Amino acid sequence: MSKVNLAEKFSQFSEHWQPKLAGRVNETDVRLVKIKGDFDWHQHADEDEMFVVIKGEMRMAFRDRTEIVRAGEFIIVPRGTEHRPGADEECEIMLIEPSSVVNTGDGAATERTVTDMEAL
Repeated sequence: MSKVNLAEKFSQFSEHWQPKLAGRVNETDVRLVKIKGDFDWHQHADEDEMFVVIKGEMRMAFRDRTEIVRAGEFIIVPRGTEHRPGADEECEIMLIEPSSVVNTGDGAATERTVTDMEAL
């Protein structure tokens, strides 16, 4: 048991859209990811997701609107809600979600699907 410094963890990787496992609480992952550009539209039928912006600004697009989420803010995407995260500039995000969540959702795997998440 030791503390985690988020800036130190984010400095350990540079790729975008490749979540890293920073910790686990029961069956819930704490994942860190850097994003830039737009991700794929997707949904998670059985899991909610929480996106906490640590640095930068992200867009969370829904079919009927787009929310802007800035550093120090978070957004929860309820299960079954189609969404597409994105950012114009690099953004650092902490994801809090069930360990069962696949980053590209319930659909077919894509080149962005992470099946073997690296632990930091």
